[in-house]
Amino acid sequence: MRILPVLAAVSLSSTLIAAPVSASTPTLGPTAYGSGGGIATVDATATAAGLDVLRHGGNAIDAAVAAAVTLGVTEPFVAGPASGGFLVYYDAKRHRVSTIDGRETGPATMTPTYFIDPADGLPYDFQEARVSGLSTGVPGALATWDTALRQWGTRSLASLLGPAAKVADRGFPVDAQFRQQINDNLAAFGQFDSTKALYLPGGAPPALGSTQRNPDLADTYRQIAAKGIGAFYHGPIGADLVKTVQHPPISANPVGTWAYPIRPGVLTMKDLAAYQIRRPAPTVSDFRGLDVYGMSTPSSGGTAVSEALNIIEKADPKNVTQVLHTYLEASALAFADRGRYVGAYTGNDVLRKLTSDRWAAQRACHISPAVAMVKPVAPGDINASGCTPATATLTPDSGLSTTNITVSDRWGNVVEWTFTLEQFGGNGIVVPGRGFMLNNELTDFNFTPTQGTAPDPNLPGPGKRPRSSMAPTIVLKDGKPLLALGSPGGASIITTVLQILVNRLMLGMTLPEAMAAPRASQRNTAGIQAEPAFRTTYGPALSALGHTFGPDMAELGAATAMEFTRHGGLIASAEPVRRGGGAAAVVHPK
Repeated sequence: MRILPVLAAVSLSSTLIAAPVSASTPTLGPTAYGSGGGIATVDATATAAGLDVLRHGGNAIDAAVAAAVTLGVTEPFVAGPASGGFLVYYDAKRHRVSTIDGRETGPATMTPTYFIDPADGLPYDFQEARVSGLSTGVPGALATWDTALRQWGTRSLASLLGPAAKVADRGFPVDAQFRQQINDNLAAFGQFDSTKALYLPGGAPPALGSTQRNPDLADTYRQIAAKGIGAFYHGPIGADLVKTVQHPPISANPVGTWAYPIRPGVLTMKDLAAYQIRRPAPTVSDFRGLDVYGMSTPSSGGTAVSEALNIIEKADPKNVTQVLHTYLEASALAFADRGRYVGAYTGNDVLRKLTSDRWAAQRACHISPAVAMVKPVAPGDINASGCTPATATLTPDSGLSTTNITVSDRWGNVVEWTFTLEQFGGNGIVVPGRGFMLNNELTDFNFTPTQGTAPDPNLPGPGKRPRSSMAPTIVLKDGKPLLALGSPGGASIITTVLQILVNRLMLGMTLPEAMAAPRASQRNTAGIQAEPAFRTTYGPALSALGHTFGPDMAELGAATAMEFTRHGGLIASAEPVRRGGGAAAVVHPK
């Protein structure tokens, strides 16, 4: 249910939507201008669901949950009851930023050697770990929906699940993006009867233009609406999830071949029942007089974005090439520190140090305007002063299956929310009779130590939450929202959010221009991942400074964002092209 892209260039004039707008028909282009609140998601149906709530008196939280439960239907490979994520919320009445940590947790029996094959003592290959019961953590999605609504919303979860259930019953047209995501997972999906039945009818992906229905998910939503989230964490839905994890529904007649054994997991009902939402204080840092709020651990997003912005500000680049050079160098330094220090149990004292101006000065001194650092760079020594680094290490990252929602309402409340199954299609297993796909979030742990002789903050542990790169961000100016943004993309989430901020706040782009501009991601690796247009446009000047580019990426991220202008105006922005294009709308279009 994605819209066709209508924005091909980055000029402001090209983002205007020419179609007439009525009070009941939303403008579902990638950019919308107006007032009264707005919403941006990757999917037109989800955006319309959230807009309808806003137009009928609901607030930003109500609309965000309406969009999230709808994405569980129309974007089932990134969202749904088995997903988890992080929500950052600006409360206009209290002028306060709060967060919800709805990240998945590992089973109580999880140990640091969880992903080591006992047969040979070696770590599992990523796909072997992913497509198995081992990779599924206790989902936080339903607890997040319920907690957010009870804390800040005005609607019940039941009232928002009902319309999404109707979407699941009615279905939606299969587009090229949806079909490609199935094709990319064909071998994994083809190993399980429940997944085959839903997404490989007749042994092949559904035809373009056919209607994708999910009556099992509709029934699951209705059961949760009737009985509450206890039906999931303590009841029959959770029991079916646990059964699926422990006894994957392996097909006797698979589609395609799979190179690995399908391993069972150890998640139990006690693990589900023990799940709790966390409410950590947000990260916060100052950038050019603006307050940048983000997500704390177990996400590394808020810390890494803040650290990199501080480094950039300290280096103070003066032209486009130098700004991009500094952005890439600061990203590498922040990723080095992220790998060394940031995990689920990182203390607030360490986080405050990493996001401080003093630490930024210690790290910025490594950046030369004339020559790029050799990558990977080393993390800094948090117990020392000056420029002396520690030993260089690499931290692996994977996982691209994420989605993002940006919402505001007429009262000035703002929601920035990123959530995921981890990979597109999670672990590949649909819970039989329930219609939703399981996550593979636990593969976000490091399988083996990555920091040499130093402790690794992201090894598995009992009930532990894996480190994330999700970076929902809200920027305040004089205590009021100026920007809100977030993106999917695995570890490239951090660089996508960072680059959009750099584009908007340093390079003078409008928000739609900042969203559409070509991207590059330096995550402390020898080569920079870059979209072809970035390499073509900026590559020669950056290569002259010693930057090395790796294989081109067709696209990086699929962001949503919002800018708050004078006199209550706003700009809601989604991707014009990436991931098939997103959908933005406002209550009162201009």
